[in-house]
Amino acid sequence: MTVTLEELRAGSFVDLPSGLRLHYHRAGDPSNPTVVLLHGGGPGVSAWVNFSRTIGALAEQYDVLAIDQPGFGESDKPAEHGQYFTFSAGAVAECLTELGIERAHFVGNSLGGGTAVRFALDHGKRAGRLVLMGPGGLSINAFAPDPTEGIRALGKFGAEPTRENIEKFLRCMVFDQSLITEELVDERFEVARRPESLAAMGAMGASFRDPATAEQGMLWREAYKLRQRVLLIWGREDRVNPLDGALLALKTIPRAELHVFPRCGHWAQLERFAEFNQLVTNFLSEKG
Repeated sequence: MTVTLEELRAGSFVDLPSGLRLHYHRAGDPSNPTVVLLHGGGPGVSAWVNFSRTIGALAEQYDVLAIDQPGFGESDKPAEHGQYFTFSAGAVAECLTELGIERAHFVGNSLGGGTAVRFALDHGKRAGRLVLMGPGGLSINAFAPDPTEGIRALGKFGAEPTRENIEKFLRCMVFDQSLITEELVDERFEVARRPESLAAMGAMGASFRDPATAEQGMLWREAYKLRQRVLLIWGREDRVNPLDGALLALKTIPRAELHVFPRCGHWAQLERFAEFNQLVTNFLSEKG
């Protein structure tokens, strides 16, 4: 599939049988194995924001599908839904079906990592290998406080959606503070402060607190069921889901391995993009 950079960035839409409309970016040869990229859950995030430096690298060998999860980017932003991981994984499954994709590998950052795990648990035969960067729902902090600095900053923005608060949140994401430019803060804030974005973020947060569905978000309780190979990637200086949270996942997932990037926060795919892209490519292409 040959597309220009402008076409790739603009992306496409798919209407799902459930009524949702999702936005996605796709690159590479559709005859190759598919890799689905799922972004994190910070205010103003999207598939392009998280993975613009990864799509092209993976597209050399794979059919790459970077999806704006429900509530983010240009996808629909419902203000009511069930537990988010389950809800988003179901939407992703519908998306793959509509696009004629039976099975895919998954690369998920933070919230997207949680969605990827829930997809693998609920749609096991359709999930290949998993690459999970500081995944939500899968880690239990052994030493770090809970809620973490990054989660507290996220909650602060939700309660008071100001430019100052989104900048504080973004600065928790990275080790290299030079990555948080004025332009990035302005871009993320412009999207995040929209009423529909705030409503969607509120719905997402509420879904993790609802006693009726909260257990669906406790992925660490079901991680032992995963049978595919799993690569856990962590930044040593992650202030959102700290490194000690990886220990339980590494212990319980039968075929898990862990790679730690030093001098790196929660955005390994951006802070260490060249090494990250090579690591993921090697992992997905290894035999066995």
